[in-house]
Amino acid sequence: MKHGWHPAPDGRDSVLAAEAEGYLLARAHREQAHREAEDLCARLPWLTTAQAEDVAHHYVRQRNHLTRLMFEETLRRAAQLRQEYESRYAVLRRDLLRRHASVASAVLACAAGVSAAAAVFAR
Repeated sequence: MKHGWHPAPDGRDSVLAAEAEGYLLARAHREQAHREAEDLCARLPWLTTAQAEDVAHHYVRQRNHLTRLMFEETLRRAAQLRQEYESRYAVLRRDLLRRHASVASAVLACAAGVSAAAAVFAR
């Protein structure tokens, strides 16, 4: 029996890790929003406890909404950049293949010419 962690061949572990990372990141942002709401309410000493809780609730909800929008925009931009990079990579790869084929053809043509010249001079 082998001990230790081995990734699943189908990539499920990386998906699980990404989900866990996303959860932890969202939780950290939520906790940061709660701290910011507490700081805001602390600077407003005239609020009653109920009012402070209401302000904090609305602040956290709005902050979480803005964070979600920011993440969605980041994901959208990442997908857009990925598409641009993949398109550029495909063009570069095609050009490189074309150049290699041209060089290989030139080398073969030169080799055939040298071979033909050697055959003519050998007679």
